[in-house]
Amino acid sequence: MGTLWRWLLVLGGIWAFQFLASDQIDPYFYSIIIYSGINIVLAVSLNLVNGFTGQFSMGHAGFMSVGGYTSAFLTIWFAQQFPGVLESPWSGAPVFVGALLAGGLAASVAGFLVGLPSLRLKGDYLAIVTLGFGEIIRVLILNLDFIGGARGLPGIPALSHFGWVYSVVVVCVFFVARIMQSSHGREFLAVREDEIAAEATGVNTTRAKVRAFVLGAFFSGVAGGLFAHTLRYLNPQTFDFNKSFEIIIMVVLGGMGSITGSIVAAVLLTISREALRPLQELTHIDFRMIIYSLLLIVLMLTKPNGLFGRREINELFAAWSTRRKLKREGLS
Repeated sequence: MGTLWRWLLVLGGIWAFQFLASDQIDPYFYSIIIYSGINIVLAVSLNLVNGFTGQFSMGHAGFMSVGGYTSAFLTIWFAQQFPGVLESPWSGAPVFVGALLAGGLAASVAGFLVGLPSLRLKGDYLAIVTLGFGEIIRVLILNLDFIGGARGLPGIPALSHFGWVYSVVVVCVFFVARIMQSSHGREFLAVREDEIAAEATGVNTTRAKVRAFVLGAFFSGVAGGLFAHTLRYLNPQTFDFNKSFEIIIMVVLGGMGSITGSIVAAVLLTISREALRPLQELTHIDFRMIIYSLLLIVLMLTKPNGLFGRREINELFAAWSTRRKLKREGLS
């Protein structure tokens, strides 16, 4: 309960900032903060699959698109059927939360459908299957006229803001952190370390991998809903392979199996993307993927396990405190 109260206090601080100070921030920097929060949810949810469970999924953008289009379609339909309801924060909030949950559930169903047959595979084969799934979803959306098809889906209500985005961040981080401390989390780690040994000790490895896949897909779908109601327009090209690759870079850069690393890497890459925008406007060439690739090469040479490896910030702080204490005792 003491841990839960700390998380609730963080949620209270987020909503206090939303009501008291969010209007004082420059719109450009505010948008960077919002997209950083969305990317944190995407990175942490993918880390549950790639980092903690040891599988290599390359279709996370596909789950994001399922959640984004589902929640956007529902809010657009609701706005057409009940005009004015979404304009009020008190009546619009339940609708928005319901749409986000519906998007997350739709993405988790998609994760179950693709995960059940494909997660019996390993390594490169699994990566190819998940990459193919993401492309199938994108092509399917291109041919569905009722959600805009190739034209995209405009007119999405502007319901997402700092309070909603970072509330989802807190819930996602709290959920992943708590599940990794449970028996289910130990199953995920057992699958990552040695799948054969995990099976020998009675772990249903396929069920554990599917469970991680479904949970990761759920939060990816919720992040897609937040993205849709922030940008207010969805296009299938947004959720191509490059988007999945960006999320993978966040996980690898921060550390496969570190929630703290995913958070830090998501913020760093979101900021660096905007920092490179003037260069893109000057040269008319998108250098982001080139710089991301070079960044990965340098990272693999200098820190093969990522910035944080498999450690969290509390573990680093505890180790630093211990070293400082031992140094002080040695000097005394």
